[in-house]
Amino acid sequence: MAEIQQVQWFPGHMAKTRRKIAEDLKLVDVVVELLDARIPKSSSNPVLREIVRNKPRVVVLNKSDLADPTQTLRWVTVFKEQGLAALPLESRTGKGLPALYGAIRSELKDQLEVWKQKGMTGRPIRVMVLGIPNVGKSSIINRMILGSRTGKAEVRDKPGVTRQNRWFTVKEGFELLDTPGVLWPKFEDPLVGEHLAFTGAVRDEILDLEGLAGRLLEVLAELYPDAASIRYKLAPTKEQLSGYQLLELIGRKRGMLISGGEVDTSRAAITLLDEFRGGKLGKITLEWT
Repeated sequence: MAEIQQVQWFPGHMAKTRRKIAEDLKLVDVVVELLDARIPKSSSNPVLREIVRNKPRVVVLNKSDLADPTQTLRWVTVFKEQGLAALPLESRTGKGLPALYGAIRSELKDQLEVWKQKGMTGRPIRVMVLGIPNVGKSSIINRMILGSRTGKAEVRDKPGVTRQNRWFTVKEGFELLDTPGVLWPKFEDPLVGEHLAFTGAVRDEILDLEGLAGRLLEVLAELYPDAASIRYKLAPTKEQLSGYQLLELIGRKRGMLISGGEVDTSRAAITLLDEFRGGKLGKITLEWT
């Protein structure tokens, strides 16, 4: 298994980044927290939750098109039981965006009424989108911008906003604050690091991909026993194979051989991880409720 727990999640600039986000929160009305629907717990940022605890928040289970729909619905229920607005979304297609705008309005219902009483009915709702790496933040922001009236970003300066901040009109009545920098979680539980590595939130360059792929196959064998065998047309075996043995079978089945007939497990690992992340092994959720 790759030494994911050794990854340094808080580089020297993190304190500055945290202060910047806390400062920018004063400029917005609501935070949209993006989670990966396949790993809702591991992709939930504990530092972010602390920073935004006093700000209205909508939880979005992004990449729901790659996740097990039954588990996604259960996670939505879990978050709602915690008093949080939550919904699934597909950033690749934009499916769920209308529901997101509706959830934001519902979350700010009391504030909208106050604005109305003050004659501020034209005042736009200002939104900040936050999430860990590779959770689809850029895709959702682009989708929101494409859904704007003009079909393109409308960038305007605002008083009291630093030069690094950019405001986009993403829909009539909504503005998005795009801030520099990305905030990601520090984790102590190795499973969290494992899940983040499976889904691509950790850079592959610093990981043992063969070990990671083998471990993923073991997890899939437990949660979705037929996923790998169907995708790679593996014949059933009487014995329980290790993840590495399964990886070798996949490489051999795909003809990934090097001199001497040995399986190129490095190539097989890259293929497996790419296909899992692309949803080719099916709709899979690694964290069940």
